Amino acid sequence: MSTHTSNESRVTSLRPQAPSPGSGGAASAPRRPASGAPREPLWRDLVGDVLRRERIAQERTLKDVSEAARISMPYLSEVERGRKEASSEVLAAAAQALGLGLADLLLLAGDELARHARSRVVRGRTSPTAQYDGFCLAA
Repeated sequence: MSTHTSNESRVTSLRPQAPSPGSGGAASAPRRPASGAPREPLWRDLVGDVLRRERIAQERTLKDVSEAARISMPYLSEVERGRKEASSEVLAAAAQALGLGLADLLLLAGDELARHARSRVVRGRTSPTAQYDGFCLAA
């Protein structure tokens, strides 16, 4: 009887994988769970949408906000598009550059998440968390 254990580890990706070349799918296409239900929005997508919406509402350029926040323009663009999971320091700097506090940014993103949950209930697709008005963040 062997008690030898392998030193290999398994890595399970939490992010959707880009389709392989020639598969015909777009790299940013949302994946649906096996049940066919729409996927839950990612926090980074919600926060990025809020940042972009606020920047556009203020008629400011990406360059202007990135300079004010002292964040590289390409990185801020990636954050706005939900491609990067920004740190709280980066989010606070971007929010401040837009005249918002970090709490304001997170509350606006939370409102978007709540709106998404309500729309799922309206369409008849309830989830165990759809009954709550608040939101919870976990690291």
